[in-house]
Amino acid sequence: MLALLGYLTIGVFLFFIMTKRLSVIISLVLVPIVFGLISGAGTKLGPMMLDGLQKVAPTGIMVGFAVLYFGLMMDAGLFDPIISRMIRMVKGDPLKVVIGTAIVTMLVALDGEGASTFMITISAFLPLYKRLGMNPLILSGVVALGAGVMNIAPWGGPTARAMTVLHADSVELFNPVLPAMLGGIIWVLFSAFWLGKKERARLGIMDVKNLYGDVMSEQAAAIEGKRPQMFWFNALLTLLLLIALVMAWLPMPVLFIVAFVIALLVNYPKLRDQQERLTNHAGNVVMVSTMIFAAGIFTGILTGTKMIDAMASSFVSIIPAQHAELLPVLVAITSMPLSLVFTPDAYYFGVLPIISETAVRFGMDSIEVGRAAILGQMTTGFPLSPLTASTFILVGLSGVDLGEHQRFIFKWAFATTIVMTIIALATGAISI
Repeated sequence: MLALLGYLTIGVFLFFIMTKRLSVIISLVLVPIVFGLISGAGTKLGPMMLDGLQKVAPTGIMVGFAVLYFGLMMDAGLFDPIISRMIRMVKGDPLKVVIGTAIVTMLVALDGEGASTFMITISAFLPLYKRLGMNPLILSGVVALGAGVMNIAPWGGPTARAMTVLHADSVELFNPVLPAMLGGIIWVLFSAFWLGKKERARLGIMDVKNLYGDVMSEQAAAIEGKRPQMFWFNALLTLLLLIALVMAWLPMPVLFIVAFVIALLVNYPKLRDQQERLTNHAGNVVMVSTMIFAAGIFTGILTGTKMIDAMASSFVSIIPAQHAELLPVLVAITSMPLSLVFTPDAYYFGVLPIISETAVRFGMDSIEVGRAAILGQMTTGFPLSPLTASTFILVGLSGVDLGEHQRFIFKWAFATTIVMTIIALATGAISI
């Protein structure tokens, strides 16, 4: 019964947001409450929701101040020289812009943190996409592809969880998957090439001189207006912030709060200007952070009612014994789509132990199941999943709708997992 309610909760939620019948925030809150009441949780729903909110609170705070910080850096003109130089390099060619987006994303994603990857990459590329008139769904989609495949790295959340559950090290779990990951990277670059080629056909290659002149004239007008002349200070502060994020000198929410306050004070010392900057970015902060807290209620109810546990058990029970040797392949193929259903903790700590134990009982190596799982579950799938806060950062900063983002890039992300699965089979990382 709980498993059915869990699947209905996920299904109804996805139906509402994919068909745009309800907003994401409303769906995240009301759908699980309704099914939570049907499950008989009653007054226990309150503590469940509060527990979910407490778990996402640091992320919500971090995102709010991160949006403020990078928004302030945009106001201060930090990225203007980068954008101008990039326009010169790509020569107004959308194809080169999309490929550059993929490459930069995968480099930035080496830190293993999806939220910071999205904030840094989107903040740097969005003005360029707007200037060239490019489809923002390509930006959110290509960034999702690049960040997804790089999340397989051993220090990424999914692989780290898999190693913990299976009591394996990176040599056992990750190293055999490395050829498949490299194949996934090549596929992401191909996908970027294909999408960029279509965008080039739609827009053409723009006159770089006129385009560059327009950008510089707008920059000059802005500088003469309210933009402060603090480029090198802002660049050094941002670099220090990024180093601190990677080195984990302080918790991410604290780092962004402190960095934002310092940046606001130095760039806009007058109280009136400070209030104006806060007001200017209030809409983005509310839009992104409210989604994160709503997602906390969603996951809090699913976890607290044990719906997730029931779904995990029911999923494993449907595997016929005579087809058990296909288990690793089945896990690999379903890993990416199931990112829309299971949180990383629910899958790796709830589903994976049961699947791996099932594999052992059928005489298979449980490590293979772990390798199969990281080919898609919250790796290629996490930038599309409504169960992760970073997805809302991605779509929020890109200015796209979650449902449109999912419809646009799902097939490309799923194809990434399929390509990596084929390579994993060919290299022996998983077997049948």
